[in-house]
Amino acid sequence: MVNRIIPPEAEGISIPGAMRFQSAQVKYKENYMRRFSLFKISLFLGLLVGLISPVVSLAADNNTAFSIAPAECSAVFLKNQEYFPVLLKAIDEAKSEIIMSFFLFKAGVHRNSYPDRILSHLAKSAQRGVKVMVILENSGGRDQKLDGENKRTKQILEAKGVEVHFDSPAKTMHNKLVVVDRRLVLLGSHNLTQAALKYNNETSLLIDKPELAEAARTYLLTIIKESR
Repeated sequence: MVNRIIPPEAEGISIPGAMRFQSAQVKYKENYMRRFSLFKISLFLGLLVGLISPVVSLAADNNTAFSIAPAECSAVFLKNQEYFPVLLKAIDEAKSEIIMSFFLFKAGVHRNSYPDRILSHLAKSAQRGVKVMVILENSGGRDQKLDGENKRTKQILEAKGVEVHFDSPAKTMHNKLVVVDRRLVLLGSHNLTQAALKYNNETSLLIDKPELAEAARTYLLTIIKESR
């Protein structure tokens, strides 16, 4: 039994013709496989782009969804001590409004501490006409040390013309959130303490996104409203 090396379609064709037929068939298969491989690669890349496209759907208090896309949103990762100078710069360059909320703002302990320097910059911004609002945690007596630290900072800030609010003691406010001029958002793990700003491992983000800033601002104003 002789193995068939010429396809049935080539029977009746001379050997050279059959070889050309077989060669053409091989080339056809190669071209087909090449095109099929390109199709698979294109399909894979299309799916990959769809999966990794950094579009995040968020919802504000009015349940209106919006998107953050790379071309529309600028974000900077801030680790450890990188947060402090960025926060100072944002405060100094504010044109109309600064609103922030922190679990702990420990000022009035050391004259030139990082928290005291932030307090001083907030006061200067308020003096040049920027509306400055600070929201601090009030545990309602559950954490007397924390309440004492925030109360001292509140008194110093108010004496310098800064508007300060405690959140409702019915709910713990663990935010570390700053909104500047309804455009910039700073959020992450940094409390306003010397340890967090200078020594700890902490991470935060600076985000330039007016729509996100507006959602964050609305959220903070809701906390103020609920505290009354």
